[in-house]
Amino acid sequence: MSNEVRYYEAVGRRKRAVARVRLYPGRGEVVINGKPLKEYFGRPQDWGDVMAPFEQTDNQDRFNLTVLVQGGGISGQAQAIRHGVSRALLQMNPELKRALRRAKLLTRDPREKERKKPGLKRARKAPQYTKR
Repeated sequence: MSNEVRYYEAVGRRKRAVARVRLYPGRGEVVINGKPLKEYFGRPQDWGDVMAPFEQTDNQDRFNLTVLVQGGGISGQAQAIRHGVSRALLQMNPELKRALRRAKLLTRDPREKERKKPGLKRARKAPQYTKR
């Protein structure tokens, strides 16, 4: 049995979205939750988010990608996939770290929705002040 790795696996996160990414040698096919990329995400902006790590490292048509993503919204899911793909590419080739780091693709975006506080309308919006 050979020591050849069949795929590279990583987890990407953004807000409440979690993406489990597998990177296989292939022709550039992207399948997300059983659907092709352009069927799963309707907006070209989200397609760009998913493909950004490949474009930064010149690996557009060298890998097939399968993703299981859950939670969050559409943009959060696309950015979670982007984070996962970046981590998987880094596993495959540690020399890509500089290019991925320069494009800020390896940093997990820590921003989350802030909770609503008592006495306020939302997290920070207060009711209108009346003097009299």
